[in-house]
Amino acid sequence: MEEEIEFRYDTQLLLDKYGLDEDEADDLVDEIRDYIIDNFNGDCLLVAGDGGEDEVGGEKATIKLHYHTNEPWMVLEYCRTLGEIYDIVVEDMVRQSAGLHG
Repeated sequence: MEEEIEFRYDTQLLLDKYGLDEDEADDLVDEIRDYIIDNFNGDCLLVAGDGGEDEVGGEKATIKLHYHTNEPWMVLEYCRTLGEIYDIVVEDMVRQSAGLHG
């Protein structure tokens, strides 16, 4: 018997926010995690981050987000309000489980 997938889209991205030190990066991870839990339906949430230097010697936070949801565009819209998003991946797990690609 095939398992039903409740939250169809595996949504992943990286987010850079400039001008944040390591402590502020940790606070941003908590803020993102709390906002997603409170505002979006989904599961398998992972939010991790770290502070570091940007290309010109300033500070930035880099956040990695992974989340299963039926509305990945809403997660992307929210994250875009926080900083620069890139390495965006949205995979349809229903298609994957059926052996389909693309």
